[in-house]
Amino acid sequence: MDFTGKVHKIFPIQEFKNNFTKREFVIADETGQFPQYITFQLLKDRCSLIEKFNEGDMVKVAFNLNGREWVNPEGKSVFFNSLVAWKIDAAEGGSSRQDANEPPDEFTANSEDMPF
Repeated sequence: MDFTGKVHKIFPIQEFKNNFTKREFVIADETGQFPQYITFQLLKDRCSLIEKFNEGDMVKVAFNLNGREWVNPEGKSVFFNSLVAWKIDAAEGGSSRQDANEPPDEFTANSEDMPF
């Protein structure tokens, strides 16, 4: 899946146990009546992909939609969705500013890597 919009916010890298790293960034879609702010995640060695861009840059994000179930200590199921980015290109100019290859179809984090 792809999504194009303006980089609104870039957050610092978060480090968790077992050397798991995650970085979030927000892309704004201002094409409709109300702006939409979409949060994406970069995992592990892909955390640096956003560093070539600044807030305000137009980008095209290639991502996978992941969903996960977690059962809390009370036995209640809680469901999480995440948009895991694996490639970021400049939206204008026609050339990629990233050297990321397309991941395999099963590009998802292992559940034991997740911090929750």
